[in-house]
Amino acid sequence: MSVRVSTNKRWGFLEVDIRVRLPDGTRYRERAKAPVQSRSGARRWGEERERFLALHGPLQPKKEVVTVAEFKPRFIDGYAKANRQKASGIAHKEAYLRLYVLPLLGTKRLDAITDEDIQRLKATMERKNAKTVNNALSVLSKMLKVALEWKVIDRLPATIRLLKPGSAEMAFYEEEDYERLVEGAAHVDERALIAVLLGGDAGLRTGEMIALEWTDIDFRRSLLHVNQSEWEGHIGTPKGGRARTVNMTSRLTAALKAHRHLKGPRVLYLANWIRRAERRAGLWITGRLHILRHTFCSRLAIRGATTKAIQELAGHVSLTTTQRYMHLSPAAKESAIRLLELDVRGE
Repeated sequence: MSVRVSTNKRWGFLEVDIRVRLPDGTRYRERAKAPVQSRSGARRWGEERERFLALHGPLQPKKEVVTVAEFKPRFIDGYAKANRQKASGIAHKEAYLRLYVLPLLGTKRLDAITDEDIQRLKATMERKNAKTVNNALSVLSKMLKVALEWKVIDRLPATIRLLKPGSAEMAFYEEEDYERLVEGAAHVDERALIAVLLGGDAGLRTGEMIALEWTDIDFRRSLLHVNQSEWEGHIGTPKGGRARTVNMTSRLTAALKAHRHLKGPRVLYLANWIRRAERRAGLWITGRLHILRHTFCSRLAIRGATTKAIQELAGHVSLTTTQRYMHLSPAAKESAIRLLELDVRGE
């Protein structure tokens, strides 16, 4: 340890040069302008500073950390948009922040968020399902990790644990109801029939139906290439970022061929046909096209298709998503129980 006092050759002030070993054992050097004019006073100041450094180390000035609300535009523009995330994904992030995170934590500094704050956020969303809560928590978690990566904060301030998702029943049409819907759609409009079959026979999502073009269809081999999806005018890749190919059923192929005479690159320009088809079929009016995709996956599972085959046909990134569809319909469960009632002679 040493303290030296010298005159700065350029500016003429007294300069104190301190060399000291810090509490963690590392060697440290600090040069500073003396706060006094005499050499003896500068030395005394330097020796006091030396003792402080040996005991406490150099104190870093505390940086000003932004609030959650202040960091939100940087997160959306500098991270989500800069990494070219899907428009729907960006919109969902903004919605979860606006509706759930910012009302509670918007004025808090990023480094001041506590484990209790996370629990309070969960409590404010107690009426929401686990998926919605977990989506909000995931957006906040990603925001904090980006802030850490960008050195806005020095550490993650809280531990964010997701809720255990419930095993909610997934709505789908029983086989008989689905066939009634197909028949009802055929009476409504050929485009309604195509929409129903694209969902129930091919498993397309709504955005994939809207973005489907005639060039995506191989009539010779009865193949349908799902290359893109549309969300509120934004064209992007299908969910999960991967294209896929689906074998078409004969009735879907026939319906598309009958519709091929119309001009334009798009196969469908969706209107409110699903409600009309449900009404014609005498089914409960849902207006939900996505229930057809659930029906597609469930029909495959009920008929014994493998999880891997369903995953590839539906375009699921995670096998866990596919396994949620691997349930039997109530009618199939009843049939399975009736098998137990048969005696060994099959009567």
